[in-house]
This record gives sequence, structure tokens and C-alpha cells, in this order.
Amino acid sequence: MKIVDGLYGFLWRSASENNCNSFFIDGSKRILIDPGHRHLFQHVRRGLERIGVTTEQIDVVLVTHGHPDHFETAGSFGPSARWAMSRIDYEFVMEYLGAQTDLPQPAFFLQEGGLLIGDRDFLVIHTPGHSPGSVCLYWRQQKVLFTGDVVFNQSIGRTDLPGGSGRQLKESISRLAELDVEVLCPGHGDVVAGRENVRKNFKMIKDFWFSYL
Repeated sequence: MKIVDGLYGFLWRSASENNCNSFFIDGSKRILIDPGHRHLFQHVRRGLERIGVTTEQIDVVLVTHGHPDHFETAGSFGPSARWAMSRIDYEFVMEYLGAQTDLPQPAFFLQEGGLLIGDRDFLVIHTPGHSPGSVCLYWRQQKVLFTGDVVFNQSIGRTDLPGGSGRQLKESISRLAELDVEVLCPGHGDVVAGRENVRKNFKMIKDFWFSYL
């Protein structure tokens, strides 16, 4: 599905299999965010093919956090594609999965601050709580926020997995709510479109979910 100019979402709808939403940004560099599980990647591949893009044309793969349903395919795009996640979560993955994963080391690490990929300008925001090194990506030109598993449409990421923290998640969500966002692209569930709808979503989360954190 086309979300805004240059942005496509491949949303995961299955109720019986666990995978994440993946997002493709077209530009001078072709970027894929959260490619998901390797055995379920055909879903993303078909979505890319529908818009005339092959996996060999992906330049950069960005991963929001260190859970397999988001990163497992990250190192499978061949030598020309570079992939990245936070150093904290890469070390977290190596600690907990180690020999159980064939994930190669990232080409670079995502860290707090500006990130320019081709003609696309992002702000990387460290947002722990769901995982210790989770990051969200704010595409400044289009005012699009990719939230991984920090914030969803009317819900929030779980904190009962290793490295989770309700206090940190609350702080992370509060930071995100201060951004000027027109489209919120979560790691699972529906996209939230429209500045006022995004604002209402953050307000609902604060009013309801914060009492549980």
C-alpha cells in the first residue's frame, strides 16, 4: 500500500503467524525498514514486486529493534546492501541468541541524532522500553514516524520481554509525542494517518496505557 509519496507499507495481517510491518522508502537510495522473519519474507518480496522493485535493488535495511520478527532477514540482501540497527540491541541479540542466529554484523550502527541516507533525512531517536536499544525513525521531510514496537495504533509495546522496562517505555513515548508527526507507521497493526489522528492516538495512550506502566 502507498502511504505517501515515496513510502510504501507491507502490513502483516495474519492472526496465526508472527511477523512485523515492513516499510519501503524510494529515493536516491532504496531503504527497507524492518524486513521481518526470513521464512515469511515472501510477503514483503511480493509487495516490492508490485511496485517494480527487486530485493537486489535495496540499498539500505534499517532495523528498529532486536527481536527476530523485525530483523531476521536483515543480512540476507547480498553484499551491495548495507544494514543497520543500534549497537545496544545488536549486542543484546548476540547475548541472547548468539550461535542460534546467523545475523552478520551491521554495516553501521543507528545512534541518536541525524541520519542522511541519499536524499532522505532522518532523526534517529533512542526509545528503550520494549527492548533496551530500540530506536524510532523520524523522516523529517515527510513528517513520518516509524515506531517499531514502541507505539501502535491505540496500543503500546510489551515490556515483559528481556530488557523491557515500563518506566523507560513511558519516557520514550513521551518524547515521541512531542514530534510534529503526520503519519505514524508502527511495527504491527494499522498506520495512523493525519496529524490530528496521531495526536489523539498519543493522548489515548497516555490517558489509558500509562497507568499500566
